Amino acid sequence: MEASLFTWSVFRSLLAILQWWVFNVTVIITNKWIFQKLDFKFPLSVSCIHFICSSIGAYLVIKVLKLKPLITVESEDRWRRIFPMSFVFCINIVLGNVSLRYIPVSFMQTIKSFTPATTVVLQWLVWRKYFDWRIWASLVPIVGGILLTSVTELSFNMFGFCAALFGCLATSTKTILAESLLHGYKFDSINTVYYMAPFATMILSIPAVLLEGSGIMDWLSTHPSPWSAFIIIFSSGVLAFCLNFSIFYVIHSTTAVTFNVAGNLKVAVAVLVSWLIFRNPISGMNAVGCAITLIGCTFYGYIRHLLSQQPPPGTPRTPRTPRNLMELLPLVNDKLDDKV
Repeated sequence: MEASLFTWSVFRSLLAILQWWVFNVTVIITNKWIFQKLDFKFPLSVSCIHFICSSIGAYLVIKVLKLKPLITVESEDRWRRIFPMSFVFCINIVLGNVSLRYIPVSFMQTIKSFTPATTVVLQWLVWRKYFDWRIWASLVPIVGGILLTSVTELSFNMFGFCAALFGCLATSTKTILAESLLHGYKFDSINTVYYMAPFATMILSIPAVLLEGSGIMDWLSTHPSPWSAFIIIFSSGVLAFCLNFSIFYVIHSTTAVTFNVAGNLKVAVAVLVSWLIFRNPISGMNAVGCAITLIGCTFYGYIRHLLSQQPPPGTPRTPRTPRNLMELLPLVNDKLDDKV
């Protein structure tokens, strides 16, 4: 009986990881296809469509199908806490799509792996948080790998590189703010999208119309089959919501260590699939840099897990007693970093 339960648990974990990989890689490849093959070079509008589809999907899951209970948030907290988070959430997604518009998937995914380093540095600089020396050591291969990848990238674009880099900063800021602004609310990925996606749509809709409206009208008049292209664009929005649901499933089916390893392998899968489809040139040293970065991310996750398993010490390990709860924030909430 125990053996069968263990087998089912392993099968369920593998199934959860597989569907998470499928949705994540499909969303990335579809977005790149939209920008490159459909020539729909409007990242603000693509992001806005994703937010609209995610808003509708979260409403259906929570209110209609009732697959997840709604976490009630006071009206005042929605503007005081959720809205600022939605603003950063919006910037995070937009920068990701902008970078995908200008640089290959392989390069974009490698830079995205820089998020642990930006999170640690931000908390150290802004909140003077103490970190074990092993955390700093685990960041060395991440930074080194990204430097090597950037120097040897054959399709390097400065604008796309900066967008991806600032996207890492936005992700880190979102993670840090979530622990303070959403203190007291235990949000899962579906409830997070339920509250943030409508705000993000409201924030982004006007800039998208003003900055990209005329370009979209020109694209509609020149594209040979615009309506079939729009089906693909809206399908990417549906897939983006499905990705959020898959994150919820994989979180509840795997351990933290498994999630960390699977997340880094997911990046490798995305890089391989994108190369098979788009055939963007990748040099040998570029591949080595990407591999070093992923190994560093895995090592970082392993160190975090080891430190989290240590019992609370009897005496403070920090140079001084933290002044407030902001100094006690976790490094990064990896389980919520893939939301679209």
